[in-house]
Amino acid sequence: MAKSFEELVVWQNARKQANLIHATFLDLKDFEFKNQINSAAVSVMNYIAEGFERFSKAEFKRFLQIAKASDAEVRSMSYLAQDYGYISDEKADEIRELCIKIKSGIVNLMNSL
Repeated sequence: MAKSFEELVVWQNARKQANLIHATFLDLKDFEFKNQINSAAVSVMNYIAEGFERFSKAEFKRFLQIAKASDAEVRSMSYLAQDYGYISDEKADEIRELCIKIKSGIVNLMNSL
């Protein structure tokens, strides 16, 4: 087991996702959309970290469930971003592939607890 949340590959991928989302939507003028997707992406990494620092596996699992839901929100919003013409099909695919990788990592971590 990891000694810190920074050692978790799933947290590292969630951090990459937060940075990817931030960079992708940095210049977007739809501030409400930009804030929502950024908030969801940041939540994924933060819930993983916060859960890791809790005192029980049950609490960690609960926070991982919330992180997984936030990851689904990012994935869902990537479809809207694509539909609205905010991002290319390729960028949408990149975001969704990372979301699915993170989802798998979260599920694997939950199963190991």
